[in-house]
Amino acid sequence: MINIYEVEETNKMVEKENLDVRTITMGISLLDCAGTDLTDVCNRIYNKITTYAKNLVSTGNEIAKELGVPIVNKRISITPISLVGASCCKTPEDYVEIAKTLDKAAKEVGVNFIGGYSAIVSKGMTPSDELLIRSIPKAMACTELICSSVNVGSTKTGINMDAVRLMGEIVKETAEYTKENDSLGCAKLVVLCNAPDDNPFMAGAFLGVTEPDAVINVGVSGPGVVKYALESVRGESFEVLCETIKKTAFKITRVGQLVAQEASKRLGMPFGIIDLSLAPTPAIGDSVADILEEIGLEHAGAPGTTAALALLNDQVKKGGVMASSYVGGLSGAFIPVSEDQGMINAVEAGCLTIEKLEAMTCVCSVGLDMIAIPGDTPATTISGIIADESAIGMINQKTTAVRVIPVIGKKVGDNVEFGGLLGHAPVMPVNKFSCADFVNRKGRIPAPVHSFKN
Repeated sequence: MINIYEVEETNKMVEKENLDVRTITMGISLLDCAGTDLTDVCNRIYNKITTYAKNLVSTGNEIAKELGVPIVNKRISITPISLVGASCCKTPEDYVEIAKTLDKAAKEVGVNFIGGYSAIVSKGMTPSDELLIRSIPKAMACTELICSSVNVGSTKTGINMDAVRLMGEIVKETAEYTKENDSLGCAKLVVLCNAPDDNPFMAGAFLGVTEPDAVINVGVSGPGVVKYALESVRGESFEVLCETIKKTAFKITRVGQLVAQEASKRLGMPFGIIDLSLAPTPAIGDSVADILEEIGLEHAGAPGTTAALALLNDQVKKGGVMASSYVGGLSGAFIPVSEDQGMINAVEAGCLTIEKLEAMTCVCSVGLDMIAIPGDTPATTISGIIADESAIGMINQKTTAVRVIPVIGKKVGDNVEFGGLLGHAPVMPVNKFSCADFVNRKGRIPAPVHSFKN
């Protein structure tokens, strides 16, 4: 049980240190909505989502009010749509109709985003998978709340390079389709390796086929709380530093556990996982980069950054797993450039490059996230970036992802405004040398030798 002392501490974290519950995400299985008639499938999807999630937003608001803890987002994750639409979708346009249905249902129940316009193609693509992937640019352009993800590799299967090559083209096409809004569609599209089944965070959220019919997952954030705690141990030893991060992560996770239990009980659905991820926002004082600087770096990106981030990520997870028996998802530190003012400052100071960010992704929770790049970046270069990140994930048995935004009409040094939690970003330079001959090879990169553990 959470005692009165913990309640007082929590109030302080909320009022002064930017603590929030980032999201309550309801997972809804749509496997029973599959069929051969597109109109019927769309109707089933709409009816199931609007029935299951009709009280999600109001319940989240009630819990936030009663506990005094902000719950920033209420979201939905669904079964990867390439599975649901396999029998009824014969063209990319058919999948776009499902996307419109999902968008309509999300607006009806009042959630911020719905994730799961997705395909899992880590070893190969079915015709349905390919149709969905080719529909993504148009789907992103004609909807507002849909998030899309494609898993192109895993430690067990290797990397599907045919999918990697295609996704480079799809990212560019999505940028073109949404160029009137600074290529915003790409901010809702992520390419993953080792995607978890239970991730409540967008844009990579979907409900895995091993999950129940409906489930409640909660994502907690608190970089401001961690930074505030570290200010009191400035100059202390690594042992003190680690203990402070661990204890703070424990307290943050306890808040998420309470919210998750309440949401599960009131909505009548099983509780899945707490995802304790230090996910920044554009707000001042809510930055992972600021934590790294508090640890002792002049700017994120300076020598020592990867070590500091590895330390932070590990201690966050150690604190989290002691606070809840069901820590899952991605749990750790996110480093999205556009959503973190400290990261933006480091880029503008010339300290942080894409290459250094790639090194940091070896030890953080996800990967190259919310990075604006020049609009004339070739599709093959984007595929090369995806391949590099997938290789890091595959070899290190961790989730990695790429969410880059080739902003049509923008060049290095320009600034792009995405708005809301997506923030703003300086356009970063990309290596100009070609990898086209590499990504144009057909087939897949085999699984690494240490994947054979049976």
